[in-house]
Amino acid sequence: MLVTRKKVFAAVVAAQTALVMAVVTATPALAGGYKTGGYHAEKANADIVDVAVANGNFNTLAAALQAAGLVDTLKGDGPFTVFAPTDAAFAKLPAGTVETLLKPENKDKLIAILTYHVVPGKVTAEQVVKLSSADTVNGEKIAIFVDKGTVQINEIDVVKADIMASNGVIHVVDQVILPPAS
Repeated sequence: MLVTRKKVFAAVVAAQTALVMAVVTATPALAGGYKTGGYHAEKANADIVDVAVANGNFNTLAAALQAAGLVDTLKGDGPFTVFAPTDAAFAKLPAGTVETLLKPENKDKLIAILTYHVVPGKVTAEQVVKLSSADTVNGEKIAIFVDKGTVQINEIDVVKADIMASNGVIHVVDQVILPPAS
């Protein structure tokens, strides 16, 4: 009986070890090849939309891009530079603002706001700090400042720079950048 228990115990340990090894080696595949954590959700050849979605901090932005019909554009060749507001940045807007913007009747206003976050071309942090302004896809300019080592877009902080994508670069901002009132 003792020998049988030892064999059973050994078999259980071997099975558990095999299961753990299978999970550990499969984890990158389950994650779709993305490196996750913080703002580092990158995948070889992933476009701006895929990088943002995989990151997990840009769910509101992803929903807004979908509502505005801009997903295919930002999945295109580009290159684009996106000053991407996080979910926390959208949460700073007055209550109900996001829900209102996502309504079909507000699509033009949503497009104007989202395209104000996009600059044509791939502009890395090294290049951004040398600029005082940039033209956005929306047609308006954004002001660029460097204050005590922090890059600001219209006085809004860039909190993470140079998240690379196959068709451009993402710089994370801590607030939604609103275009000038017309």
